[in-house]
Amino acid sequence: MAELEYNPKELMVVNAARLLRDYDVVFVGVGIPNLACNLARRTHAQNLQMIYEAGVIGAQPSRLPLSIGDPSLVTGSTSVCSMYDVFTLYLQRGNVDVGFLGGAQIDQFGNINATVIGDYQNPKVRLPGSGGSMEIAAWANRCYIITPHQKRRFPARVDFQTSIGFLEGGDARKRTGVRGGGPEAVVTNLGVMRPDENGELILTAMHPGVTFEQAAENTGWPLKLAAGCAITEPPTAEELRILREDLDPQRIYI
Repeated sequence: MAELEYNPKELMVVNAARLLRDYDVVFVGVGIPNLACNLARRTHAQNLQMIYEAGVIGAQPSRLPLSIGDPSLVTGSTSVCSMYDVFTLYLQRGNVDVGFLGGAQIDQFGNINATVIGDYQNPKVRLPGSGGSMEIAAWANRCYIITPHQKRRFPARVDFQTSIGFLEGGDARKRTGVRGGGPEAVVTNLGVMRPDENGELILTAMHPGVTFEQAAENTGWPLKLAAGCAITEPPTAEELRILREDLDPQRIYI
């Protein structure tokens, strides 16, 4: 059988989707996280529920949404409420299993920067900022981060701490009093990193054909290799068909 061809974005979407569980309640944005949720719901997690920041609960979008305010999000939804209700009555109350996050920088302990590159008072680049990600990182029961694996995206310390990971490691996160479990996995185009017992991100899985040296070269701290580091299963023909034909036929995100 001929080997299937896929690109790095498709690889990230598929591996992120596989992390989701049936009956998960997922706080999700548009783009790659949205594709991952919809792929999971069409494969192994048919009872997954999606919540969008705009106030849509149980979304079943009729087409690929282009923003969190896209009218397609309300199609078949369970309810529509205010943004305030989403964050207080659902997220902060503990009713959100998974938060999907991204950012310009993710550091050694899973802290996220989406605010500035460089000094805050005189930045090289000013970024969009937190949006709801600060709250999601603090209060979702677990978080997944999706981003390309590039050294500039993975510094040892973020330039600005927009969203909480494990701070400086150890029990630092617990001492803040936030209830959420923090980043459980970081999915990249090279593999999957997970926090060790100290909260430091280590490489726990590599995608087919990737070497540890590649991952280490693209990481801004001395990356550790987990004992028994796995090789991820490549995307299946059905996963790729759903992505390309059903979810993103215009290749907007993939």
